[in-house]
Amino acid sequence: MSNGSSHPVAKVSISERQYQFLKRQKHHHFIVKSARLLLLFGFLFLWEVSSRLGIIDSFIFSSPSKIVLCFWSMILDKSIFTHIGMTLYETLVSFLLVTIISILLSTLLWFSRKLSEISEPFLVVLNSLPKSALAPLLIVWLGATPTTIIVAGMSVAIFGSILNLYTSFMSVEEETLKLIYTLGGKRRHALMKVVIPGSVPAIISNMKVNIGLCLVGVVIGEFLAARNGLGYLIIYSSQVFKMDWLLMSIVILCIMAMALYSLIAFLEKRLLDRNQFK
Repeated sequence: MSNGSSHPVAKVSISERQYQFLKRQKHHHFIVKSARLLLLFGFLFLWEVSSRLGIIDSFIFSSPSKIVLCFWSMILDKSIFTHIGMTLYETLVSFLLVTIISILLSTLLWFSRKLSEISEPFLVVLNSLPKSALAPLLIVWLGATPTTIIVAGMSVAIFGSILNLYTSFMSVEEETLKLIYTLGGKRRHALMKVVIPGSVPAIISNMKVNIGLCLVGVVIGEFLAARNGLGYLIIYSSQVFKMDWLLMSIVILCIMAMALYSLIAFLEKRLLDRNQFK
């Protein structure tokens, strides 16, 4: 009887500890989210009050209320959708091309050690080159078209992405590769069974970085070669001193960057959950 009565007590004790742990975690997340919201709304409140009281120049620094009114007016005339849609389209296309090309080229470099040794210094130099210096050259070569802006977005991310993925491919354990070869597998089998699956976290991590870099590259391209897009709106509004437009565009870019990053993080979570239950 004593043994039978002791087991339920142990189960209750363990579940209680788990409950307390989950409660502390939930409380921690609540504090973090509340602090973030408090900082954000506190900053917006101080910005609005400072602008209304004349502590800062509302013409130069604008205010949250003016930015909201500006955004609403551009919704009514539907012009904001053209700018957001163009920037989003160019960013997603450049991001997808960077992801595909970097995986293919990293795979090619992994297959050919001689090719990787030849191309590595060139990739390092191109990755270190300030990409804003390439934008005027791209305009001369390709013209002031959306293709130029997409290429500008790709140029910011692609070289670093290739180097990072190639490094991840090469860091796979040699013992695992030797096992594949010992069992009669070819290099392509090692790639598909070991290298690519083992590099999935690195690929997703690269994607998280690349989505922001592509957005930066697209905006740089729109500064110089666009008639639509948030980058064009920023450079145009700075030239005509429409600070409401400029700050509104920057806020929209911040929201867009967070949304795209969150989308990739969500896809990562779904992928990891699916692999966990396999």
